[in-house]
Amino acid sequence: MSAMANADDKFVDSRDFARIARAIRYIEDKFREQPSLAAVAAHAGLSEFHFNRLFRRWAGVTPKQYLTFVTGNAAKGALLTQPSVLDAAYSVGLSGPGRLHDLIVTLDAMTPGELKLLGRGTVIRYGFTDTPFGRALVASTSRGVCHLAFVEAGKEKSAVRALQEQWPDATLEQDDARALIIARQIWDGEGDSALKVSVGGTNFQLKVWQALIDLGGRGRTTYTEVADAVGSRSGTRAVGNAVGANSVGWLIPCHNVLRKDGSLGGYHWGEDRKRAMLAWKSLPAVAQNM
Repeated sequence: MSAMANADDKFVDSRDFARIARAIRYIEDKFREQPSLAAVAAHAGLSEFHFNRLFRRWAGVTPKQYLTFVTGNAAKGALLTQPSVLDAAYSVGLSGPGRLHDLIVTLDAMTPGELKLLGRGTVIRYGFTDTPFGRALVASTSRGVCHLAFVEAGKEKSAVRALQEQWPDATLEQDDARALIIARQIWDGEGDSALKVSVGGTNFQLKVWQALIDLGGRGRTTYTEVADAVGSRSGTRAVGNAVGANSVGWLIPCHNVLRKDGSLGGYHWGEDRKRAMLAWKSLPAVAQNM
């Protein structure tokens, strides 16, 4: 079930996404009280009518259906032992392959020589586009996506500066149309089903990012599982640092990494966004159970 209706309004804007993220957190916190649609809508700062339409457009289900899903799973008992209701739902496999199941992501590591050049001779095409999780800066080279960062309103210039600081000698060219094409390929399955990520990092960071694609691409994982995958079981802190250094959101799915106890942990682009990402991936399962 698609949450995006047509080519002109596929993704909600940043302000609308912020409202959805607040609503998801509110439902997670208040599900035992069975809040009314009016209460959830008020928390999101919208009328019942507009909030119901917005949530359904984003999620493919109504807020009431989503509340029923969360409550029904909690009532089974297994979820009550988890620190977060939604985290527990993810831990029992509801995320599955999620909405990324048709998108093949491969990691193309830059060579040490390329990293030393700091982007010299490289043209980076960047642009801003709406996504299911708000505004994002998407940048790519001829080899693939090199940067995907979620941007809060009014922070666009600083986001571009951060990209330039990462590749100080590269030539940056703004191309919002290209960014939208990539966003539609990622989140709506348009175009080629394969997408290449071209990034630079230490050998350890690259191993962790590849593990995130291998493990996190299938659904929820933990820092311990990632550490095991890179042969560094005692190095969960180093794994956490490498996860945090990821500059390509969603495609290198650091949002899928939870703490061993099932709690969210931190996220470079905000815990509310991480919670919404995990919830969004579980929504096909929600719809099937309605």
